[in-house]
Amino acid sequence: MTDADQPDQGTKPSPDFAMVMASAVHDMKNSLGMLLHSLDELRDELSPDGAQSPRFNTLRYEAERVHSDLVQLLGLYRLDQSNLSAHVEEHFVPDYLEAQLARHVPLLDGRGISYEITADPISGFFDADLLSGVLNDTLNNAIRYTDKRIRMGSREENGYLVIQVADDGKGYPASMLSTSPGTSAPIDFDSGSTRLGLYFADAVARLHQEGERTGFVRLFNGGPLGGGVFEIHLP
Repeated sequence: MTDADQPDQGTKPSPDFAMVMASAVHDMKNSLGMLLHSLDELRDELSPDGAQSPRFNTLRYEAERVHSDLVQLLGLYRLDQSNLSAHVEEHFVPDYLEAQLARHVPLLDGRGISYEITADPISGFFDADLLSGVLNDTLNNAIRYTDKRIRMGSREENGYLVIQVADDGKGYPASMLSTSPGTSAPIDFDSGSTRLGLYFADAVARLHQEGERTGFVRLFNGGPLGGGVFEIHLP
């Protein structure tokens, strides 16, 4: 067989590794979604003592946290591929916030964390799915770092809809407050912080635009409960 008869090894298409990873992440996200649903059904079947078990609550929390991370990774992949945009619709904010908090109520109750919503009776224009990803991650973090209280709120300020999540924990570390939410930072292996959620929140905020105004994220300590405060401002 001559060289001309040899198969052309250079024409074999190579897989797009990023796309393969995105597909795998999508499958894992769906599987975790089914797991979370099964855990909620199992909680309903357990005795009160079993439903409030610290180990059960930890399992539910960790599964929710990983599911949130996978949602964010898929969103950032779509953003990198210029395939992510905000589908803005009108929503009545108090009802929307109640729906976001409701999925966390079993875990909040199981950990003995009190919660409340102080939302002005206003409507806002935003992508409900994208914002849900942001608030789900923010509430997960608040549950992790709070002492015993969490508060969600909303208001209108300078032409922006402001949605806030506050807790009574120790607050954000100085390293997070001193850097821009949209700036990547080294992974903190002591705390496990990747800043993925904050980076995703900033990306979602920036997808919301009206004229020359663009959404943004703000972090600070103190606020209504004395701990960490997360705010997303949407035009």
